[in-house]
Amino acid sequence: MSLRNSLLILLSIVSIVFAGCGGTEGPANSNTANANTANAARPNASNAVAVTTPTPDQVTNNAPTLTPVYKAYCAAVVKKDEAAIRRFYTADTLNSFEETMKEDGVKTMSEFLKDDKISNEMCEVANERIKGDKAVAKVRTPAYPNGYEVLFIKENGEWKMSNISPEKGFQ
Repeated sequence: MSLRNSLLILLSIVSIVFAGCGGTEGPANSNTANANTANAARPNASNAVAVTTPTPDQVTNNAPTLTPVYKAYCAAVVKKDEAAIRRFYTADTLNSFEETMKEDGVKTMSEFLKDDKISNEMCEVANERIKGDKAVAKVRTPAYPNGYEVLFIKENGEWKMSNISPEKGFQ
């Protein structure tokens, strides 16, 4: 084998080794960065269990009619004023609550409502819609920071809360 052929083979082997080893810079890193950016920038629509943050509801009004009612209710719950708490519910709702309380062995409305974690710090109402003697508004409490809709019914001239589903009761 000639010196020239040996030198060509050696250069080829060295070139192959250097090409295989690569460095810390170059296309490999830029591809990784591009892949990470692409994955972070677009939602993973094919992942059915991916965590998504819901878009908060837009506030259309600050519930000028129902806010005072709900704020007074929150104050009554915080004080554990049984008589006052009962004044904020319709007669049908109170009957339903009392049946459940009896079945569960619960003696007071304060105890019955404790899981709602009502407080004066987060006692908010928004997006009220009123049709005659019925109204729906979204209320927020510490237990329900994203809020939920409540059906209010005017009973004896006063707005009271109902446990009837707003979809059924407000049509």
